[in-house]
Amino acid sequence: MSNLDPNAKINLSKVAVMVIESSAHALDVTSQILKGFGVSAISRFDKIADAEKHLSHRKVDLIVIDPRVGDGAGYQFISSLRHSGGRSAYVPVLLVAGHLRKSDIARGRDTGANFIVSKPLSPTTLLQRLMWVARDKRPFVEVGKYIGPDRRFKYEGPPDGSDGRRNSDLRTPLGEASEPNLSQDEVDAMIKPQRVML
Repeated sequence: MSNLDPNAKINLSKVAVMVIESSAHALDVTSQILKGFGVSAISRFDKIADAEKHLSHRKVDLIVIDPRVGDGAGYQFISSLRHSGGRSAYVPVLLVAGHLRKSDIARGRDTGANFIVSKPLSPTTLLQRLMWVARDKRPFVEVGKYIGPDRRFKYEGPPDGSDGRRNSDLRTPLGEASEPNLSQDEVDAMIKPQRVML
């Protein structure tokens, strides 16, 4: 991910953020960072049940959650949120957790989280991830039990064992080359920096 433009102007004053953490200290740290970004509407919870109750009658624009809150109930919270079909089902979710293992990352991804940030939080990293989520163009998908942002970040071609075509695709034969292929020297010469004489 590229660094943010230091001259970029952002306005987070109208963004409603829900923070769910297991300790008062973690709630304070995360909330202070968000306030430093200009976020004024911050809902803070240390219990999943209270957060769910809040979501039933209030709209939020972003959820920042430690998935280990309530002995790991945060993962189930995200999964339930995604499967709820309600207005909050598509709210961006940032997981923030310390001592992440590969299994934690896979579980967060599979529950439908938009991004995972490791603790300790730094304001720069959190702001970069917030901006990434805000600019994310991946569609939400529903595949099997998974509901969430499309997990594919880049196109890696057709699946193994497939020619990449659907039965409905037209199969157009390719014609012969109309001119000879470039040699490697010719390709290298095209991309090699050239000195400009003035």
